[in-house]
Amino acid sequence: MATSNEKIGQLITHLRQERGLTQAEFARRLNTSQSAVNRMEHGRQNLSLETLGRISDVLNKQIISLNEGAVNLHIEGGHELRGEITLKTSKNATVALLCASLLNRGTTRLKNVAKIEEVNRLIEVLGSIGVNIKWIGENDLELRPPEKLDLTNMNKSAARKTRSVIMFIGPLLHHFKEFSIPYAGGCELGRRTVLPHLYALEEFGAEIETKSGHYEVISKPHKPSRSVVLYESGDTTTENALMAAALAPGETVIKMASANYMVQDLCFFLQHLGVQIDGIGSSTLRVHGVKSIRKNVSYAPAEDPVEAMTFVAAAIATDSSITIKRVPIEFLELELLKLEKMGLKYESSKIYKADNGKTDLVDLKIYKHHSKLKAPIDKIHPNIFPGLNIDHLPYFVPIAAVAQGRTMIHDWVYEDRALMYTEMKKIGVNLELADPHRVFVTGPTRFKAADLVAPSGIRPAVILLIGMLAAPGNSVLRNVYTINRGYESLANRLNSLGAKITVLHEI
Repeated sequence: MATSNEKIGQLITHLRQERGLTQAEFARRLNTSQSAVNRMEHGRQNLSLETLGRISDVLNKQIISLNEGAVNLHIEGGHELRGEITLKTSKNATVALLCASLLNRGTTRLKNVAKIEEVNRLIEVLGSIGVNIKWIGENDLELRPPEKLDLTNMNKSAARKTRSVIMFIGPLLHHFKEFSIPYAGGCELGRRTVLPHLYALEEFGAEIETKSGHYEVISKPHKPSRSVVLYESGDTTTENALMAAALAPGETVIKMASANYMVQDLCFFLQHLGVQIDGIGSSTLRVHGVKSIRKNVSYAPAEDPVEAMTFVAAAIATDSSITIKRVPIEFLELELLKLEKMGLKYESSKIYKADNGKTDLVDLKIYKHHSKLKAPIDKIHPNIFPGLNIDHLPYFVPIAAVAQGRTMIHDWVYEDRALMYTEMKKIGVNLELADPHRVFVTGPTRFKAADLVAPSGIRPAVILLIGMLAAPGNSVLRNVYTINRGYESLANRLNSLGAKITVLHEI
């Protein structure tokens, strides 16, 4: 009978081969020798929790269950950041593309996929309904659908951990007359209504009822008889409508559409599948749907503007100079203008194209501000694109904390997110909650170390981490699964800039 070490070794071997890695390449990424890898895979080496954690990171798969994946970060704060960082591709674009792969009866290859928990959960769901999934090289993902998807085996546990699963409805209404989808999960930011999705998909012949724990869908797909006016100009609502329109032959007009970065990436991908779309980047999209799609396609989503904003905020909070490479500048211009008016100095390179051939990128150099930032005269608030990105707003909390004066931040979109900002008071931020949507931040702040549990929202958790980077002393941020839902190896990448963060796995 195989020992525990042998069973773990067999699993490591299987996952390594599945990802197309040789023992030598796997050893290089683990920063160990090939002989050590050989011993691991044959069960002849005891593996510490730290080593298992590193292996899990490299293979993008949890090797053993560590208290439901409890991961903590130990931060030695007060260090200046320096150097350069290259952005990963967009998480929000990637999850939309994974859902859109269900439209294609051919093979879809997504390049430079963000290896984050949100993506992992969707991959688990896709695999459970019959999609053949294979990692090619380090970050490319190949998806081959079966002739018929099997929704009866859907991994409901994985599905409930992500809100993105609701975007399965748009593609699947063309595959099944009846089906069910588990309720969406994800960040706990308040009552994020799904009604705009339901109203939009009704126009395509979907009858959707909310049952206990899932949505029941009866589908009689057809091209809408009128323009589809979105009840709310949301990103995922627009994406769901786009995917429904892609297999509705003829022209569908979608009005009040989001023009945000992930929507544009989805449009570019659908064009690769042969769907003509006019008006990309505007609030009115004209989609010329097709009867069926069977194409072998390869597509690379553009880089993540939210990740860019994260590193901008980290540089400002720690009074550092860093260079951020491959920044999708169209989706950060307003934020940079507001920061410029607050006193931030930065430079951007000439524009060049992302690998999708469409999105404009620049390299961005952020300079030390030497306590010269001033609070903005007007409030900081988000809006749908081309307004200040809703996901960028939280990063103005640590930025305002180091600026001279009082800043009002109005987070009108979510009921509960501003409440999570109050955790910043525990690391020294002078923050006053005016109501569930508005906070006043008065700077400059003398950040202090603390031991805290990460909030359930991705951005509120990350701004705590940023504050801890600026706080002299030793901090602990506990249970950071939330952060891992939206970021790939964020701690290690911050360490590459000079941060001192240790990843701790609990048992």
